[in-house]
Amino acid sequence: MAAESILKATKLSKSFGGLKAVQDAEIDVPVGSITGLIGPNGAGKTTLFNLLSNFLRPDSGQVYLQGNPIQGKPPHSIAQLGMVRTFQVPRVLSRLSVLENMLLAAQHQTGEKFWNAWFLAGKIAQEERQLKEKAREILNSVGLIHMGDKYAGSLSGGQRKLLEIARVMMTDPKLILLDEPAAGVNPALIEEICGYIQSWNQSGISFLIIEHNMDVIMSLCDRVWVLAEGRNLANGEPQEVRTNPQVLEAYLGSS
Repeated sequence: MAAESILKATKLSKSFGGLKAVQDAEIDVPVGSITGLIGPNGAGKTTLFNLLSNFLRPDSGQVYLQGNPIQGKPPHSIAQLGMVRTFQVPRVLSRLSVLENMLLAAQHQTGEKFWNAWFLAGKIAQEERQLKEKAREILNSVGLIHMGDKYAGSLSGGQRKLLEIARVMMTDPKLILLDEPAAGVNPALIEEICGYIQSWNQSGISFLIIEHNMDVIMSLCDRVWVLAEGRNLANGEPQEVRTNPQVLEAYLGSS
């Protein structure tokens, strides 16, 4: 696999009964890039995300993370390798606080093993203090620090989006898959989210983003892949894709 690709998929296919949701799809996310994935409703974008992160098993095809095959690995193992994802509808634990939601995402905690709670109590306490400090720093960076002690269920839709994205940062990711980060969000918050993505990208994190908001895609992405009817339709730089006649017909409704 090419060293410049952090994520690469080849010939991915998935059917549900007689419906071919994804057919021989390919995608390539260069290291350090913000790559977009667009397509009309029903094109198979979220199914492709689920295949890449192994929330669904492909019928055929290969997925590579930093050159290593990852199909067959459970999603939590893939997250430990540095690839994490968000969902179109944010998933938060409503009856836990915002801070507790953040802490749950931390990887390789000493206190996760039963006997360590008895024999390594001091190390666990120190680790918890460090994780809380890290969580508060991330919450502060996305403007949610004042909500840290509130139930996550009390957050607005936009705030839940921010919490889910912030929680991903607790895993020290190398690659983040974002499923429609701007959906259902007001314009001011969309601008904030785009700023966070750009800032985190500049710190070395790669992104693959599904998004229907073309202004977001055009302003953020280095390269864009287009999916239609489960198949690759086009890929290229944002402006190149925006003026592609096939994309205009299939995605933007031109004839």
